[in-house]
Amino acid sequence: MLNSVGKVLSVVMPVYNEEETIDSIIGMVLKRPEVGELIIIDDCSRDGTRDRLKKHEGEPGIKLLYQEVNCGKGAAVTRGIAAASLDYVIIQDADHEYSPDDYPLVLEPLVKDKADVVYGSRFMGTPGMVRYFRHEMGNKVLTFMSNVFTDIHLTDMETCYKCFRREVIQNINLNAQRFGIEVEFAAKLAAARCLRIFEVPISYNPRRYDEGKKITWRDGISALYHIIRYNLFDDRKKFYKRPWKEILKG
Repeated sequence: MLNSVGKVLSVVMPVYNEEETIDSIIGMVLKRPEVGELIIIDDCSRDGTRDRLKKHEGEPGIKLLYQEVNCGKGAAVTRGIAAASLDYVIIQDADHEYSPDDYPLVLEPLVKDKADVVYGSRFMGTPGMVRYFRHEMGNKVLTFMSNVFTDIHLTDMETCYKCFRREVIQNINLNAQRFGIEVEFAAKLAAARCLRIFEVPISYNPRRYDEGKKITWRDGISALYHIIRYNLFDDRKKFYKRPWKEILKG
């Protein structure tokens, strides 16, 4: 297990209609000793989420960003990544499906300079709640299809927990607006062909649709579209801001 490394982690948290969980997940994130800043992007929530967030304005370690139009998870994540300032960046959903207690597991390969990117996999044999069968099979099919095109072998392409060296993720031009950003991450990270991509097992506590789960079969169709788009048709010359030899020279 990773020993204390100080406050080296920027947490990017996209939020949309999470008034029931937002306060508790903020507390859980800020209790982690690795976390130096929590960047929350409210994607024009229509419930009481924004009112709850405003109560956290001015608190140490919290950056609050507000979208005045609902643009989607991808747009919120992209904005949060741009605002990150610490050594490493991780994405955190605003519910309780993913536990901040797993941050050391995801951070360790980065801190030990074994990786540039770490995926936290839900499908590497970790214990947890029984999951929706069709949802899990859908995730595995999409991961398989992504792997076919990217030629990297991930077990969980759609996972929320992706942790990056900040200079690596900020070098990627991201443009997916919704859940297609998960596919975009995999395609553009793999296309670099020089990044060390690591996977570690994480815990997972899936919530039910009556508890606010948002992803649907339509997002699966969209993911297939994005797999084909990013891997076959997008201009790879526009994937990155600077040549990787400049980013990875240190």
